[in-house]
Amino acid sequence: MKTRLTISKRLLVAVVFCVSACHAVAAFSAEITGAGSTFVYPLLLKWAATYHTKTGQRVDYQPTGSGNGVRQIKAARVTFGASDMPLAPDELRAAGLAQFPVVIGGVVPVVNLPGVGAGQIRLSGPLLADIYLGKIVNWNDPAIVSLNPGVTLPNLKIVVVHRNESSGTTFNWVSFLSQSSASWKGSVGAGTTVKWPTGVGATGNDGVATYIRNVEGSIGYVELTYALQRNLAYTAVQNRSGAFVQPSRATFSAAAAAADWNDRPDFYQIVTDAPGENAWPIAGVVFVLVPREAKDPAASKAVLDFFRWALNEGQADADAEHYVSLPAALVKQIEAYWSQNIK
Repeated sequence: MKTRLTISKRLLVAVVFCVSACHAVAAFSAEITGAGSTFVYPLLLKWAATYHTKTGQRVDYQPTGSGNGVRQIKAARVTFGASDMPLAPDELRAAGLAQFPVVIGGVVPVVNLPGVGAGQIRLSGPLLADIYLGKIVNWNDPAIVSLNPGVTLPNLKIVVVHRNESSGTTFNWVSFLSQSSASWKGSVGAGTTVKWPTGVGATGNDGVATYIRNVEGSIGYVELTYALQRNLAYTAVQNRSGAFVQPSRATFSAAAAAADWNDRPDFYQIVTDAPGENAWPIAGVVFVLVPREAKDPAASKAVLDFFRWALNEGQADADAEHYVSLPAALVKQIEAYWSQNIK
């Protein structure tokens, strides 16, 4: 009898363990996959690691560029896409997608010049446009020298570096150039891809950062975290108010403060060239794209749970990676949007 009771107890424990394990597997069986923005990759990587530690849920994100992220979510190959260029409401509806912001960051010019450190030289929108148009080809050009009294600029050819794939970082960069220069707007314009007048291409923020680090005389554009992680020399940039500002969470926040999210269908908004004396002029918003009616409801719930956690509890990670978290009022708007638009 004692042996039978012992066996029964063991069986009961095994059944309880099996049920508990099955529930645990069921809770995290929904796969979260994402693709797109390289701009937000350092933060999404950190969010995913923290979230996995807290919940056991894995988030697999591939930094393939905003354009690719849009294509992947439209083709239903991933659970979510991430793009630094918002999609217009008509395009979203045609694709059966919803869109919401998750974080704000900044695109920064980075240079590799002998003897020049981070924040030591100043550039303006028109000047950057002329460099990327190929009109200014040397670092000691009088137009650059006049903005930088007291800085020794070398007699060195400028090597222009740009993204060679469909990129939201490019979108924010060329949007700023279009707002700063009629010549750029008329001849090149804005978009995730453009016909570059000059320069060499690199893939992703990481590819641009690597090129700048290795090639003397080069100039490119990356999200601030990439510049800081690789010890690249970023520049000050003149904003709409005429002030030369340094890239930082404080100046990104000043740009974000100018944004009004009320009455913006699907949160469509571009925040480059924001007003304000302290505003960074090349700020960018990262948007997440998800299906309005998911084929896999469990995966849809899992991805919204992840971003609900990120927006409400992942702010410390955002701060640590030099991004600006969204204000509480906007987070509430996003959560209301979910309940109204995502099934």
